[in-house]
Amino acid sequence: MQSLSVSNGANWSFSLTTTPRGCISQQTFCAAFRNKKEHKEHGGSLELNPTDGLVDSDSRKLNECRLPPLVSALKASAEENAASFHFPGHNRGQAAPPSLTRLIGARPFQHDLPELPELDNLFAPEGPILEAQKQAAELFGASETWFLVGGSTCGVQAAIMATCSPGDVLILPRNSHISAISAMVLSGVVPKYIVPEYDPEWDIAGGVTPSQVEKAIKELETEGLKPAAVFMVSPSYHGVCSDIGAISELCHKNDIPVIVDEAHGAHFGFHDHLPASALAQAADVVVQSTHKVLCSLTQSSMMHLSSNLIDRERICRCLQMLQSSSPSYLLLASLDAATAQLSDSKGAIFNEAIELAVETRRVIKQIHGISLFGTANFPSSPAIDSLRITVSARELGLSGFEADDILCRDFGVVSELVGTQSITLAFNLGTKREHASRLLSGLEYLSATLSHANRLSTEAEGNATALAPFDDFNVVLSPRDAFFARKRKVSFEDGLGKICGELICPYPPGIPVVIPGEVVTERALKYLVHVKSKGATISGAADRLLSSLVVCDDV
Repeated sequence: MQSLSVSNGANWSFSLTTTPRGCISQQTFCAAFRNKKEHKEHGGSLELNPTDGLVDSDSRKLNECRLPPLVSALKASAEENAASFHFPGHNRGQAAPPSLTRLIGARPFQHDLPELPELDNLFAPEGPILEAQKQAAELFGASETWFLVGGSTCGVQAAIMATCSPGDVLILPRNSHISAISAMVLSGVVPKYIVPEYDPEWDIAGGVTPSQVEKAIKELETEGLKPAAVFMVSPSYHGVCSDIGAISELCHKNDIPVIVDEAHGAHFGFHDHLPASALAQAADVVVQSTHKVLCSLTQSSMMHLSSNLIDRERICRCLQMLQSSSPSYLLLASLDAATAQLSDSKGAIFNEAIELAVETRRVIKQIHGISLFGTANFPSSPAIDSLRITVSARELGLSGFEADDILCRDFGVVSELVGTQSITLAFNLGTKREHASRLLSGLEYLSATLSHANRLSTEAEGNATALAPFDDFNVVLSPRDAFFARKRKVSFEDGLGKICGELICPYPPGIPVVIPGEVVTERALKYLVHVKSKGATISGAADRLLSSLVVCDDV
């Protein structure tokens, strides 16, 4: 195995590379396309070009048969010599905007087609979409799979809306994605929050333990309530996993369905060094961002069902309500293609990426002044994603934001997530050895050039992050009631004691400090000032400078 090389320097060149991969066969749709061509040839219809671009030779027939179903259907439809009197307005690339075609070419526009009969219907699939979703379900181990063109956001919303009715209680962690909060607004569900584990030294949130879930269920029982569902986030953005298997077993004993936001874990279960997938751990419905570590186009995701505790017809109705009625077939085809790519070599596809990540982690451990986040930080977590590497240069006196600026500016290293104390790098199928060498060069540079006299005081930082108010909250209104309540804007200081009308979530650690319907506390205000001074991004707030807050009128 070639070792990773480390060299200092700031002049880097970038190039995009693509590697074609074989795809699974689809004889059914190949036959359908051949039949369609034969019908055209004998039907006497007007054709400006005798060769309609479907199948011209035996070799092209063979190539078409190797394509996954939806990709095959999209290819055939785009190659037809059609007189198009339908949307979109660029008319199969004929009027594509020149500025964009100069950048990406015309072919994406040629394949940007609407819901033509041969391309199937996302909301009532009977052809290539149905076949593609069935193949995805088989690959990921689900009883049924839906393709999503609204990202994991619409999948999370649909899952919660399909399991919870207005007034129902949902158990969920406070570091849930904002899509879970919006789902509670849409569904009218009442939250029962669990505070995830938290490492103040790294300013990183971890997972939720089975005992925390059990405690939440028992607390509701004392009030005569039963949760409609339990919602989990696993893995976290930093790759920290919760014990979904134990949580599922606990919930199923009480006939409670488990929803898992596995947006960052679509690759789980496809290598021995990767954690088990949520589906393999008996979760009832799982939402995955196929575009993250896997290779579909951005915004494309999947939703998997593996249970009879959830009404699949209700899921369908929710998805039809939440997704666009004009779905992008480029996004849908990319999900089909990503499934095929993974199917072709699912036992070995992540070998190189895992090997590179493991070797990179080994070298980082030897770099003086650079700390490496790992399983020791959250011993109760069953696993941490092997393809996420989180490092800190705080011993060198650098925040995560400062270290990231140097790595990006001088070494062309672009990270996935930057925090007050750390940087998270996401390794994937496209990560190259040269990329890892460049990262190591940058970390070596930080170690060699920065004075250790500027080291941060760990004790002082611990005291500061101890302000974290994640367990100090008082829910007065449900997220839905707070969303629709009359609101006003007050100064940041005057927000104290008021009912918050917006979600305020600094990233990192990604745990909402205040959620709509909760009382704004002094501890929350102090923490927001602290993390903002460290460079954290404030999401959800109307005023990201935090000079003002949106609050609900008194109720």
